[in-house]
Parts: sequence; structure tokens; C-alpha cells
Amino acid sequence: MRDLKKWYIIFLTVMLVISGISLPKSFAANQVMTVDLAEDTGEIYYGAIGGLYAMGSEGVPSDNVIVPLRMKAISQKPPEGLQHPTGDALNVAPQFLRAGGEYVMIMMQDIYRNWPYEDLGINDYLSKIETICRKVVADPHRSSYVYVPINEPEWIWYRGNMNRLCSEWKMMYEKIRSIDPTAKIAGPNYAVYNSSVYRQFMTFCKNNNCLPDIVTWHELDDGFFSNWYNHYNDYRNIEKSLGISPRPININEYGRINVDGGIPGNLVQWIARFENSKVDACLAYWTTAGTLNDLVTQNNKATGAWWLYKWYGELTGHTVKVTPPSLNGSLQGLAALDKDKKQARVIFGGSLRSTDVFGTDVVVKGFNSHSFFGNSVHVTVWGVDNTGTNPSGGPYLVHEGDYNISNGQITVPVNNMKALSAYHMIITPNTDLSPANKGNRYEAEYARISGTATVVHGKHTGYSGTGFVEGYAGSNNASTNFVVTADKDGYYNVTLRYSAGPYSGAPNTRYLRMVVNGGLHRDIACNQTPDWNTWANVTIKVFLQAGINRLDFKAFASDESDCVNIDYIEIESTSGTIKSYEAEDSANTLGGSAVRQRDNAASGGQYVGWIGNGSNNYLQFNNVNVPEAGTYKMVVQFANAEVFGDHSYNNNVVDRYSSISVNGEPIKGHYFFNTRGWNIYRTDIIDVYLNAGNNTIRFYNSSSGYVPNIDKIAIAAPFEGGTVPTPTPTPTSTPTPTPTKDFVYGDLDGNGIVNSTDFSYLKRYLLRQIEEFPYEKGLIAGDVDGNGTINSTDLSYLRKYILKIISVFPADS
Repeated sequence: MRDLKKWYIIFLTVMLVISGISLPKSFAANQVMTVDLAEDTGEIYYGAIGGLYAMGSEGVPSDNVIVPLRMKAISQKPPEGLQHPTGDALNVAPQFLRAGGEYVMIMMQDIYRNWPYEDLGINDYLSKIETICRKVVADPHRSSYVYVPINEPEWIWYRGNMNRLCSEWKMMYEKIRSIDPTAKIAGPNYAVYNSSVYRQFMTFCKNNNCLPDIVTWHELDDGFFSNWYNHYNDYRNIEKSLGISPRPININEYGRINVDGGIPGNLVQWIARFENSKVDACLAYWTTAGTLNDLVTQNNKATGAWWLYKWYGELTGHTVKVTPPSLNGSLQGLAALDKDKKQARVIFGGSLRSTDVFGTDVVVKGFNSHSFFGNSVHVTVWGVDNTGTNPSGGPYLVHEGDYNISNGQITVPVNNMKALSAYHMIITPNTDLSPANKGNRYEAEYARISGTATVVHGKHTGYSGTGFVEGYAGSNNASTNFVVTADKDGYYNVTLRYSAGPYSGAPNTRYLRMVVNGGLHRDIACNQTPDWNTWANVTIKVFLQAGINRLDFKAFASDESDCVNIDYIEIESTSGTIKSYEAEDSANTLGGSAVRQRDNAASGGQYVGWIGNGSNNYLQFNNVNVPEAGTYKMVVQFANAEVFGDHSYNNNVVDRYSSISVNGEPIKGHYFFNTRGWNIYRTDIIDVYLNAGNNTIRFYNSSSGYVPNIDKIAIAAPFEGGTVPTPTPTPTSTPTPTPTKDFVYGDLDGNGIVNSTDFSYLKRYLLRQIEEFPYEKGLIAGDVDGNGTINSTDLSYLRKYILKIISVFPADS
């Protein structure tokens, strides 16, 4: 009977095909992806999350969107590079390294203005290399930079001339080493991998003692999907055949133009291949600098693809073998097993056509090798959809269920998958006590933990989800870090669910320290619970920034005063005291060129523009009143659509800079990201210390360049309830006085500031249209490189200064 039924189905299928009628979807079997927990493939490399011009300026994008990704490398322009107006490696490196980054690649040819780069001869370039290297050597982060002296040489400068390429590579290499003996140098950075060329290049380099420390090339087209493993294996064979020790590899541009950027279902296919091969890689720069290559929008908001890379950065333990339906096919995945957390995680997705809706059976085997899972497991599957360059609502629950382990494996069907979406499966012991699908709840057992913090499954009762985090007893370094989303700038109730049962030496009231976005903190009192099976809540009102926020619950005392277990947090929008001040208000002071202007898109229908380009052109908010002294959140609403230069596909946006003073005292200045429209107003947040009572806050720019158009500011305490935090003072040393001069380099009209008018005077002087400068000391002030003469080099430095590419002239330093 069974055979008859089988033959009937075959007959029916043939007839349907002959008649041109397609089978119903229910007849199509799911693809199968297999995860083998018993086959360890090594430590997680985290190499696939990097980007070319991922950062624009300091603070663009925010720390909040960088830290959770566990980024390794970025590629940026050299100091004073003319290729793009933002992205200076030395400017962004401190933030990137502070946020956990490992190294910054310097694209040295981006010192040139044109694309493709103008070929002015090797001597011109060697001179520029020397300038770059001397600045890098003087930088405190010099050990974290990697020099990339050539870029896509098969079509820029060399065009197949291997003799010239190899000869000049050696000259570049030796010039760099002569100035920076410990330099790390990467190359040859071809746009397309070419086996013959790489063999010739590496042979030459070995014979001439100029081997790159990191080997680079780009993967930018459809051929990647079928050729990646061939490229990787071929290059490794070249090394082996030449007796060269394996070099780290960085694919420092990847992704197809107008195809992959910001799309989770496409990008997971790249991530899986790079992680399998344990190489570093940087997303290509196809659109706008400072957006983590379209993972971020509005500086602190995540696109759908950001969540994919966050999942990747949250993998812990070791990777395990994943067998996709086809090695070179579209459906790809990667997986990791963390034996300490007793968790396995799988990231997967991808399909050939963007409109595909399909199903996948994820077969997970190897449970027999890990007894801690028991006889059954709990599985949650999360999805994140493509949002392009728009903000994402974040992951959503696709499936949750318990699975009995049979013959050491389970099969989890995931249906109705979308081609442009990505998926995240979390497998834990079957100890769940409540479903996971509550949008504002963040479970501790899924969060990133560090120090002595430990995920526990089933040890006590009454918890939510599949477990909780312990390990705070006797610790001063246990940490549970939650990444949460806020719909808008404002106050949120953050509710912590915890247990604080009896423990020897522990007080009745215990304390955890909540650190918000890596900065200000609040110590939270947690009352003792009758036992460890009883859970309690404590709520704190916190000001959060629109988009991504980090809430870190830390132990901070070495005794038992922070002995608690953490179950989850929930966040919910609430009201609070936020006081706004319109820029155009008559109580404010406008200096110089600063002017009130109308715009229906602005709050109140007006904004203040033309601030900056000299310290006399300022906007000062007066009577900014707070009840007590302390650090407050200043929300600045602004517009900035400045661009500089042309490019065939990059948006050459400018991040406008503002100096800021509070009550007449300068504080750290701020780069404001580009809002991409003069009538598009966005917000950014700056911490300011205010005195009790009235305060003044001034925006200005003492050098060239304008501040963004400012619509309004709002002031809010970082926490409501309790006292306003006071920052810990940073010890400072008394600077050694330096001799003063009675002129300003670059100031050719004698008005005390350097701007485009001075540039015009210098240009006319060099063209012999004028014979002297308006300022009597113009011949001294115009020699901005300090070599005793005025020439086109001084004009170039003046232009860079006005564009904020440099902040000081050589003559000043």
C-alpha cells in the first residue's frame, strides 16, 4: 500500500510538470542545514565585522553602536587625507580602540584628492608617505595602526605592470620601515584576487625582504559566493609553497554595490564564509562615512543588519561545524557552543532571489558529547528583517519550543523565512519556566556577561525564561550587560528583577551599580529576599538616548554587599522633567554672523544658523536653570547637510564641529553627524556639568568651519530620584607656559581668525594678482609650514585647516 502511494505521488508529479502546473508549496521539502556540536572548529574569530570609513569623526557613530559588535578592524584615511572630508584615522582611533577595536588600517593613497588617485610619480608619493608616518609615530596609538600603501593597483597606477609595482612596493615598504621600524604593513590590496599576481608578488617580497605583515584583497562581486574558498585555499597554498609563514588576511573591502549594504539576509552569507576561514574583513564604503557601512542610521539607531552583527559579536565559546545545503549556495550559517553558559547559538539565512520565502530544517547533532544539555533542550529562534538604511524595530521571536534529543540530535523546522532577513537560534537546557516573547524584557541569560558572572539553568525556581545570572558574591568584577532600544530621547523606567537570599556575610540591603552607556552610574539598593527562589523588583528612572543604549549591572565591592542573582530587566517609557530652550529665544545672545532664520520644519518655526567660522560668531543660551549642581544630559536638536567635494558613489558628508563652553569655561567640543538635509533635524546628547541656578551654554567654532544649525536644546537629569551625579575629577598637570606670538598663522587680513577670506588672499598673492596682504604681518602669517617662504604648499595647508582636515599648522607645532 505504501509503495502504491509512492508511485501515485510520482505519477501525479510527472503529470503536473508535463501540464505546466507547479506543485503546491507544501510538497517542497525544506532545505537542511546541519550543526555538529561535537566538531569544534576553533575560537570565534569575530573577523567579519569591520568597515572602510566605518567611522566619520570622533563620536560618529556613537560608542553605543560600536561596543556591542566586538569590532576588530576599520580602514580609514591618513591624517590630512584629501580623498574624503571625514574619516581621519588618527581622529577616530581613540574612540574605536576604547570601544574594543584592535587595529586601524590607514589607506595611505587616500592622501590624494582624486579617484582614481592622481599619479604624480613615486617621489611625490614617498614624500607623502614620510609625512603620514611621522604623524603616526607621534601618535599615542601608533602600535594599533596598519599601513596600507597601495589600493587596487591592477587598475590604479600600475595596470598590470608587475615590475613597477614590485619595485615601488619595496620603496614604499622601506620608507615606512625607516621612519616606523615596528610598523605593520598590509598589501597588495588588489580589487580582485588573482592567483598568478599574488604568487609573483609574494615571491618578490620574500626574495627582497619586504613581505606584508597582513595580506589584503577585496571581494566585491557575485563571484565571491562560488570562489571564496578557492581564493582562500589558493593563497594559503602559495604561502606554503614559498615557505612563508601564514599571514593574517584582511579582506578590507567586501560587499556588492547597491546589493548587500544593510541587508541581513545577504550579509550573513559573507559573515559565515569569513568566520569559517578565520579572516578579518571590512565592509566596503559605498555610501556614507560614519554609519558603520549602513549598519547605523542617525548616529545611534540600528538598521536591521546591525542586529545581525550584534548576534555575531555575542557568540561566545568556540565555533562548531556547520554544513549548509551547498558549500557555495545562498543559505549559509555559523554556530558556536559555549560550554560555560551551556548554550549553543546558530546564525543563518540567505536565499538566491530577494523575494524568496522558504523553509529550513536546522539539524543540530552532537548532544551526546555534551551531557549538560540533558535529554531535552529549549530552542528560541529570532528573526530580523531588512530595513535598508532606516531604523529597525529590532529582533522578533519566530519560534519557541522544547525538543527531545533523539540519537544525539534534534531537528528544528524554521518556516516562512524571508530571503533578506537573518535568523538567530539559541539552544539551552530545557529549564524554561516562562515564554520568551515579551518585547520590553531582556533576559540576563542571553546578555553579555563578564568577570565572575555565570549563567545558571534550573538551579533555583521562580525565575523567568531559561535561567539567570549569578556570580556576584565576593566579586568586584561580575557584570551583566544589556543592550536595549529606546524609541525616543527621554525617561524610561528600568525594572531589575533579582534575588538576594541569605548568604554568609551579606547585609540585608545589597547594592548593584548600574552604568548607563559606559558613563554615569547609579548604585541600586536591592533588599534581601527570604530565599533564593524568591524574586523581587526594583525600578530606576533613567534618561536614555533614542536608539541603542547599554545598561551594565556590575559588582563593585569585594565583600558580599552585592551578592545578588539577576533574572531580567524590563524597560518602559515614562515621563520626567525635561526643560527645553529654543535657539531663537530672545533671552539668548547671538554674536557676529549668527542669525535667527525661519524653517517650518524647526521647532517653533525658527533656528539659529551661521554660527562659527570664528569665535565671535556664536549662539549662547542664557538662563539655563537646574535645581542642583551636577552632570546633566543636554539634548541638542540640529540640522547639518554640508558636503564637500564630489565622488561617483560616496556621499562626501561633513561632520560639523562645535566648541562648547559652559558658564564661560570651555568643555570638550563635539562633532555633529550629517542629517542629510537642512530641514531634517536630529538630536545628539552631550553630558554637561551645570551649577545650581542659572547657567550659560555657548556654541561656537574659533577656527574655520561652521557649527550646525541649532534648533533647540533640552536639559534633563540622567536619573530621576536621588542626587544628580557629580563626575570624578580627572587629575591634571600644570602645563608649561609657551612663548606667545602677536599674530595668528593663516590670518592674512589681521582680523584674528582664519577663514576662506584668508585663503582667497593667499591664492591671489601666489597668482600675483596682489603684491601684499592687508595685514602688515601677512608675509609671516602666510608661511604656515614655517620653511621661510610662501608657496603652494602653504596654500594647501591653509585649505586643509579651513576644512578642519588639520587642526594646527606645521609652523605652530
